[in-house]
Amino acid sequence: MTVSNLQSPIMQPISPAVQELQRLLGARNVLWQPDDLRVYSYDGSNNMATPDIVVLPETAKQISEIIKIARRYSMAIVPRGSGTGLCGAITPIAGGIMIAFARMKKIHHIDLENRTALVEPGVINLDVSTALAPYRYFYAPDPSSQAACSIGGNVANNSGGPHCLLYGVTANHVLGLEVVLEDGEILWLGGTAPDEQGYDLVAAFIGSEGTLGIITKILVRIMPLPEATRTLLAVFNTIEQASRTVSGVIGAGVIPAAIEMIDGTTIRAVEAAYNIGLPLDADAVLLIEVDGPKAGIDELQEMLADFCQEYGAREVRIAKNEQERADLWKARKTALGALGRLAPNYYIQDGVVPRSKLPYVLQQQDAIAKKYNVTIANVLHAGDGNLHPNILFDAREEGAYERVKQAGGEILKLCVDVGGTISGEHGVGLEKLDYMPLLFQQSDLDAQAKLRDAIAPTRILNPCKMLPQGSKCGEAARSKLPQAIAGNTEVWI
Repeated sequence: MTVSNLQSPIMQPISPAVQELQRLLGARNVLWQPDDLRVYSYDGSNNMATPDIVVLPETAKQISEIIKIARRYSMAIVPRGSGTGLCGAITPIAGGIMIAFARMKKIHHIDLENRTALVEPGVINLDVSTALAPYRYFYAPDPSSQAACSIGGNVANNSGGPHCLLYGVTANHVLGLEVVLEDGEILWLGGTAPDEQGYDLVAAFIGSEGTLGIITKILVRIMPLPEATRTLLAVFNTIEQASRTVSGVIGAGVIPAAIEMIDGTTIRAVEAAYNIGLPLDADAVLLIEVDGPKAGIDELQEMLADFCQEYGAREVRIAKNEQERADLWKARKTALGALGRLAPNYYIQDGVVPRSKLPYVLQQQDAIAKKYNVTIANVLHAGDGNLHPNILFDAREEGAYERVKQAGGEILKLCVDVGGTISGEHGVGLEKLDYMPLLFQQSDLDAQAKLRDAIAPTRILNPCKMLPQGSKCGEAARSKLPQAIAGNTEVWI
């Protein structure tokens, strides 16, 4: 075969928008070929859609110019952190330009005196605590994906984590934000003072899933490492015993740093994957951690062990050293990956219920699993009633995805019926849009839409997220963006 017989690969024509973005960022920081875009078409959920262009900026000023280019070409803007989200919040359902933060991962400064750190949105959650460790400080919010998830994504979804029982969710640890608005204006919101005057716009942006503005810097609160930590594993023959123990412990006035629950299905998957030493015949285990001053912590540990045994624990193990503690946490934080041994796909929810309702809700969840003939593997932030039912399925099976979605919807309705809510930390995204009316009347949803329209009236920022907008929102967004940018903001809702 001669060189003249070889066919050159078919290249897509370069659009004017791509050309402008390349002049701004350089060709290597603008992705537009189909194979490159495919990598950015999904997150940790079961939703997929492909952006038209992906850009990798390094500064807020570049993002400001990107937004102006998007407006000129009537394109949506979708921000993306690490892609670990579980509700489809970064799925580019209206196409457009995706802003990926892989090149914005600087920790600008650490201020021990004021107990703050200024970071960029692409910084990995765990990297903040790693950078703080030599100073004996840490960043408290710790999602189970903290080794991979980004701080920007955590802020966009107001993420939680195991230790948020004691320390609070992301919103409790963010003091200020630099944001770029939909017209390209760069603003600073909040500051180092714990109680800024005026409207709390920082709180409005936290959990807004990129619909109000693009977050480019984050001022986070940092904390001294506790003097001492104790970690226990309580083993139960029934999940009801374990769930009642959670309410019993907190009802007695003890607030551990974390109380996590792992059910029997998940235990067996984790053991098959990592051989940590969890009891294969248990129906549930509780992972309980307390921290604080050295004085009195051993007594608190013994008190917790006694509580667990009083509520039916057949065994309570206490981590003897840091390695044993790390192994126990590995069981919790690698649980989702281990479930891949049981099924190729999972559909996860994260409804929240009052702790006292955990036994009832988990019992009713079993009935839902039987109704839809699905297996549900449970890991819970049990201390604050945050369920994580993982409905296992095979997407190749016809009708399987629709069946697990129906099961997931019933679980969320169950959570709301007992006085809970539809998300503790994953956000709304695409997954939970249809369930927002379970929580809010139409007047409430309209009020939220008015807030969004006051800050981002053209709605080019992450369209079709947070608020219900109909099943054809993506197509409507593509067709109405030109009118919206021209000034017609009454679109999509």
